[in-house]
Amino acid sequence: MNTRVSPRHLATILWLNGAAALALTAGTAQAAAVTEKLVIVQNGENIGTVTGTTDGASVSVDYYVDDNGRGPKHKENLTIGAGGIPTSWTVGGTSLMGGSVNESFKWEGGQASWTSQADKGAVPAAKAPLYVVNDDSPWALGVYARALLKAPGNSLPLLPAGTMRLVKVKATTLGAGKDALPLTLYRIEGVNLQPDYVLLDKAGRLFATFGGHYLTIRQGHEKEAHAIQALGAEAERALARDRQKALAHRYTQPVRIRNVHVFDARTGTLGGLSTVIVLRDRITAVMPSDQDPFGGNGAQPDDQVIVDGQGGTLMPGLHDMHSHTTLDSGLFYLAAGVTETRDMGNDNAFLQDMMPRIEAGELAGPRITPNGFLEGRSPYSARFGIIPETVADAVKAVDWYADRGYFQIKIYNSMTPDWVRPIADEAHKRGMTVTGHVPAFDTPDRCIRDGYSEITHINQLMLGWLLKPEEDTRTPLRLTAMARAADLDLNSAPVQATVKLMVDGHIAHDPTAVILERLMLSRAGVTPPGDVDYLDNMPIGYQRYRKRTFVPLKSPADDQAYVKAFGKVLETLKLLHDKGIRLLPGTDDVTGFTVHREMELYTMAGISPAEVLRLSTLSPEEYMGHGDLGTVERGKLADLVLIAGDPTQDIRAVKKPRLVMKGGAIYYPSEIYQSLSIKPFADAPPVTVPKVMEGPGDSLGAPGLFGGGHDDDLGD
Repeated sequence: MNTRVSPRHLATILWLNGAAALALTAGTAQAAAVTEKLVIVQNGENIGTVTGTTDGASVSVDYYVDDNGRGPKHKENLTIGAGGIPTSWTVGGTSLMGGSVNESFKWEGGQASWTSQADKGAVPAAKAPLYVVNDDSPWALGVYARALLKAPGNSLPLLPAGTMRLVKVKATTLGAGKDALPLTLYRIEGVNLQPDYVLLDKAGRLFATFGGHYLTIRQGHEKEAHAIQALGAEAERALARDRQKALAHRYTQPVRIRNVHVFDARTGTLGGLSTVIVLRDRITAVMPSDQDPFGGNGAQPDDQVIVDGQGGTLMPGLHDMHSHTTLDSGLFYLAAGVTETRDMGNDNAFLQDMMPRIEAGELAGPRITPNGFLEGRSPYSARFGIIPETVADAVKAVDWYADRGYFQIKIYNSMTPDWVRPIADEAHKRGMTVTGHVPAFDTPDRCIRDGYSEITHINQLMLGWLLKPEEDTRTPLRLTAMARAADLDLNSAPVQATVKLMVDGHIAHDPTAVILERLMLSRAGVTPPGDVDYLDNMPIGYQRYRKRTFVPLKSPADDQAYVKAFGKVLETLKLLHDKGIRLLPGTDDVTGFTVHREMELYTMAGISPAEVLRLSTLSPEEYMGHGDLGTVERGKLADLVLIAGDPTQDIRAVKKPRLVMKGGAIYYPSEIYQSLSIKPFADAPPVTVPKVMEGPGDSLGAPGLFGGGHDDDLGD
C-alpha cells in the first residue's frame, strides 16, 4: 500500500509495532503490512489477545478480553504522524461490562477534536497533540512510549488535559546467545492512578506491558511470562519501597496527639477534648485535655512529637472488608484512613510475598487478613487463587489455605454447587468459615444450608430473588439482571425466607454496594454520584475512566430501571441491618475512595452515621477476632485516623483524613496524594518535632523524595 507523505515529513522515519523502518522515496513511503499479536496472561492462563496490523502510517488493532465473562472487546484504527503522535484514532466495540464504545480523535487543519464516553471537544492545535484514549488497549501504551521517547525531556502535554512522562527503568536482555533479545523497561506516569510499565525492543516495538496481576506479552514468548512478571514486580516494588521510605514517618519517642475528640466505637459518641499518646505502635494513654499535664498552658515536653488535632476527630482506622490487594493499593488505602483490609482472593504467591513485606515496614499498606480463593473450572473461570479439578482437589486446597493461616475460604462463580458442602465441611474442620459468591445455578438459601456463614456482594444475594433457575450468573448477567430489582417486593416470601435463614444462622453480609452503584448508575459523560467529592482531584486518565457507561443501555426505560433498582439495593441494606444481620463494609476496589462512599451509601439507606462508623471500625475486628484493634484505648494498637470534622453528624467528614497512624508510622495523606499525582483533599495538622530528634529518617525536617523537606510546623 502506498501512503502519501508531506514534504516536511520526508525525513521522518516512524517505528511502529510490527513494522520495519519506512523506506522513503520522492514523496512516497512504501512498507509491507505487518501483523503482530500479543496475548494477555493472568495467573498463567491466556484471557485475551491484542492484534495489531501496521500498513505504512496506518494501524488497525483488535482487542479481545474474556476474564470471568467480562472484558473489553473493540477495534481501533490509528494514523501515525510526526513524532510518532497519532493524527487520528478511533475505537469501536464494547467495554468491560458490555457498554457501547464509540470513540474518535482527529487532528487536521490546525484543530484537534475528540469524542469519547467521558467527554468531547475541539481545540486549536498547530501540531497534533498526544490524545489519551479513554477506552484504550495495551497497544496504546506502545504508541505513547514511542512518542514520549521522541519528545523533549520524554514528556508531553496531553489532550484533553494533563502531562504524560516516560521514565527509563532499566535495560535487560531476554534469552542468551543468538536468541538474545535486548529490551528496555519504561514507566509511564501522570495519567492513571498507577503507573504503566512497558517493555520495548531495540526497534521501539512493544514486547510486553504489565500491571497488577495481568501481563500482555508478544505471542510466541508466553514461556517467558514468569520472567517478565518477575522483572515487572521488582520494578514496581522498587518504586513502592522508595515511596514508603519517603512517606512513612517513624519516631522512637512518644507522639502526643492533643486537642482531639475521640470517637468511641462502642457507644457511637464523641468525647470531649482529649490527648492521646502513642509510643511506636501502641496507645499508652488516653486522657481528657484538662488532665493532660501539658495541655492548655502552652507547655510541651521537649522529648515528644506534638500533633495539634485542632479540635478534630481521632478515630480507629477504617476497614475494607472486600479487597484484592495490589502493590499500589497500600498507599491509596492509608491515605484514605483504611488501616486494615480483608483480601478476598488473589494470586497466592503474590500475596504470600506481599504480606510480610508490609508487616516489616518495607512496603506501605494496611494490615491484611487473607481469604483463600476457590474457583471451579469453566470457560468463565476467574484466574485467581486455586482452581481445583476434582472435589478431592478442592478439599486439599482448603488445607493449603488453612496451613497458611487464611481466615476464610471464598467460593466463586464457577464452583460446582455439589462441592460446596464438602469444601465447607473441611473448612469448618480446620477452624475456618466460608463466604463467597453464589455459584452459578445455585441459590443463596442452599449455600447457607451447605455451610456458608457469609454472602458477599448484595447482587449475589438479591439475584436469588430475581433469576430463573436456568440463568447463568457466570456471565455479566450477574450484574445486568439487577435491573429487574426495580420491581422487587421485599415483603415477598422468597426475600423473607432468605432473610430468616440469615438471621437464624447468624449469616453476615459483605454488600459492596458501591460497586453496584458504579455499574448501575454509570452514564457516559457524567460524573458518577459516588465520585463527585473527589474526582476533580484525580489524574485526567482516571477522571475520564469514571465518566463512562459500564452497562448496556438500549432505551430510556433501561436507564430508569437501573436507577430504580439501585434504590431497592439501599432498601435491602436497611432491611438487613434492621434484622440484625452484620454488614461488613467492603468495596471490591483498592483506591480507598470507595470505602468512604460505601459508608455514605449506608447512611443514605437510613443507617445512622455513628452506627456506620462502628460497622467500619470495631465491628470488623470483632468479626475477625482481633482484640487489639477497633477502639482508641490504652494498650491497643495505634491504628488511628485524624479528621477535621465530626463524622457522627456527617459521614462525609471521613473523606478528608489529615493524619493516619499504622504499624508505628505516621502518614500524611496530603504527602501521599502529591506523590501519586493527586491534588490533596486536606492539609496535614500542625506537628512539632523536638530539635534533638531532627535527622535523616527520624524527623519531619528530613528531606523527602516528594516535594523537598518539611517545616517543623506543618500547619504553616
